[in-house]
Amino acid sequence: MRRLHGFTLIEVLVALGIVSIALVAGLQATAALTNNAQRQSDVLLAHLCAENELGRLRLARQLPAVGDAEVACEQAGQAFSVRVKVSPTPNPSFRRVDAQVLAGGTPILRISTVQGRY
Repeated sequence: MRRLHGFTLIEVLVALGIVSIALVAGLQATAALTNNAQRQSDVLLAHLCAENELGRLRLARQLPAVGDAEVACEQAGQAFSVRVKVSPTPNPSFRRVDAQVLAGGTPILRISTVQGRY
């Protein structure tokens, strides 16, 4: 009797299962890298918006008024909104300024600083 060489059906199915698990893991890793790259891009653009708004307040050369404001900002074709909150401090010569950047209502970045009288 001659013995046939080759793989059985069960061996082929096990090999296909292992390959499919490896492919799914690779796809998940690729998706995570893509999401992380998009997040880094959003944070960079949001940082530009926040720094622009804080720079505008510094260039005004006066103590900002206490209160809240919202400013639209567009960077690289993406629309952001910057919420600026000015709060008093125990020293009346300084104000705390918080700039929070949102994209579609989702918070992306927050920068805080203290601004004094000139």
